[in-house]
Amino acid sequence: MNENDIFKALADPTRRTIFDKLAAGSMNASALRDGLPISQSAMSQHLAVLRNAGLVREAKQGRCVNYQVDPDGLAQIAHWLAKYRAWWPARIDALQTLLKDMDQ
Repeated sequence: MNENDIFKALADPTRRTIFDKLAAGSMNASALRDGLPISQSAMSQHLAVLRNAGLVREAKQGRCVNYQVDPDGLAQIAHWLAKYRAWWPARIDALQTLLKDMDQ
């Protein structure tokens, strides 16, 4: 898994919805499909993309498969974003200064 795979997986609105549902807790594919206008095969494909990106993992319980958010995938996103955390405040301060100068 790498950042490109993660962001590519989350670029799709349906996968973001699935990921949001899983953020609330573990669910099976049928529960994840509730409220989504997609087929079971489409759900399987979306889950495979999320799983391959390292964002979701599955846990088999007997014949049932539950899906949950993989914290390692979230950690990778947080690490990538942390590189830019220091960058933004300086840029916003510069923009505020520019806007003040333009008003005067």
